[in-house]
Amino acid sequence: MNNKYSISNINYFLLSFVSLIIVTGFISCGKKSGETNDNPAGDTLSAAKYDTGAELGAKQQGSILAELTAEQAKSIGVETGTIEQKQLTASLKANGILNVPNQNKANATTLYGGVIKTLNVQAGGIIKKGDLIATISNTQYIQLQEDYLTVKSKIILAEQENNRQKDLSKNNAGLAATLQASEADLKILKTREASLDRQITLMGINPETLSNSNLQSSLSIKSPMSGVVSHVNVKIGSYVDVSTPVAEIIDNSQIHLDLFVYEKDLSKLKVGQVIHFTLTNNAGKEYDAEIYGISNSFEDNSKAIAVHCNVKGDKTGLIDGMSITALVSLSDATVTAVPSSAIVNFQGQDYIFIVFKTDIKTGIITYERIAVAKGTNDVGYSEITLLKEIPAGSKIVTKGAFFILAKQTNMEEDEG
Repeated sequence: MNNKYSISNINYFLLSFVSLIIVTGFISCGKKSGETNDNPAGDTLSAAKYDTGAELGAKQQGSILAELTAEQAKSIGVETGTIEQKQLTASLKANGILNVPNQNKANATTLYGGVIKTLNVQAGGIIKKGDLIATISNTQYIQLQEDYLTVKSKIILAEQENNRQKDLSKNNAGLAATLQASEADLKILKTREASLDRQITLMGINPETLSNSNLQSSLSIKSPMSGVVSHVNVKIGSYVDVSTPVAEIIDNSQIHLDLFVYEKDLSKLKVGQVIHFTLTNNAGKEYDAEIYGISNSFEDNSKAIAVHCNVKGDKTGLIDGMSITALVSLSDATVTAVPSSAIVNFQGQDYIFIVFKTDIKTGIITYERIAVAKGTNDVGYSEITLLKEIPAGSKIVTKGAFFILAKQTNMEEDEG
């Protein structure tokens, strides 16, 4: 009886001890190690009006936060503002190429074949219309001049014979057939003279100055226009003919811009709009142009359409064929915008910072990084599209965002 009672008592105590351990475990699980019960009621929230619950929710949803003390924020010059509705000048970015109209390009050529005797120009040189480029020589030139002088002499004899036949015909002493033959011979000679006269004139020789003692064995090739010598295609001793340009001249004063715009953007452009452009391989200087015409066909089986623009002002440094990058000014539009200094870029993504929470007791200010898509830039402001919804009236960091980003990335590296 006593033994049975002792065993029962032991079982009772064991059961009570196990129950105590279980209850203690539940209480321990209800509170994490190191967690405090500080009352957050004393925190003052920013214009974003987050509360403690919202802060915990943001952390759980992966918000990217950074903390600075009030002294740190002051020392790095952090300033805040709000997202604004700003009227910015919208713009369209496009690529293009500089082009000189064909009427401002010329080849210096010869109508008669010959060997280059002298060469007076080099690539890059400035030349005026009528300036001597080269001289060529050929014995055929002498032959044409000889033929011309011979025909002139024959014409004199033919005219004398024709006049004699006319006199004979008046006195009934000559035959009508002989008079007609003399007239025909005279016409043939005069036709030949006119042909040779024209050929010699095209050679650059004045037929009136020709004589047996001053036949010219060389011809001058002169510049057909003023401009810059872009290419010299021959050298002394080269043989040239009508199909061989001796030199190429370009007048860059009329250079214009061919801008290539896609079909979807064509409706945004009109004649008279201003273009700002820079050279693709040298963006140090900006030039201006104005749209004067829009093509009505696609370029080279692409979806791009050529927009033609006159280059304004100084054209120094612009050469036919150069690639350019242009900015087309469009009409003003009211958009969501922030100061450009408020936007920072991290790993290829643009961000802004908003004031997430301000703790009066500790003086710690918490900032949240918000992803945005950047648009038009104008007058120090940038258009943005928020990629995450934020409370209305949220304070954004307008100055010092870069330093906050540096602080935040350092914290992330330390946690890693």
